[in-house]
Amino acid sequence: MLDAFGLQQGGSQYRRLVASFQRIFGATIFFGTERQLERTAVVHSARFNFMSEARIWYSRSGLERLLPGDCQNMILLSDEFYREILDHPIPTDLEAAKALSSSPAALDLFMWLSYRCFTAQGQERIPLFGPFGLVNQLGSAEYARPGKFREKLEGWLGIVRAIWPTCPACIDGEGTGLLVDRAFAVVQS
Repeated sequence: MLDAFGLQQGGSQYRRLVASFQRIFGATIFFGTERQLERTAVVHSARFNFMSEARIWYSRSGLERLLPGDCQNMILLSDEFYREILDHPIPTDLEAAKALSSSPAALDLFMWLSYRCFTAQGQERIPLFGPFGLVNQLGSAEYARPGKFREKLEGWLGIVRAIWPTCPACIDGEGTGLLVDRAFAVVQS
């Protein structure tokens, strides 16, 4: 996994990766919608885990080069998560993810834009703030000052454009929304 993302083998990078997998293994994702019909409210909820099983081998000493016996790293995705990936693929670029791995906010924005631009039907406007705003979609709710978030967003967009020069995203003229258009973050063959 470290090799796939161009990270150093072993040491602190490996310990961080193992800790990340342990957190992801324990995570449960909750989805839900609420609608108001004529006489009743309808609440639809679902949840799933990313993985159903994981075996991650590592040596604390760093001296061992070969894995003992049949002890190979293994991650088994949950059936629900695997079906979700197959049913709703998002074309993205592994090389871009590698390049952005040291900038988590820019990587989040790149992945979000990969999805939003892939699913866009034409030019769309996403508000920056509010319950369905970009701040909440990216999990960046700690930006209490709108100007500070816009400043950060401009920086992240600059980093994304260095990787994806034709990215069609830009902040609108009022500075209250992000304009996106249909595009692919991966060159279509």
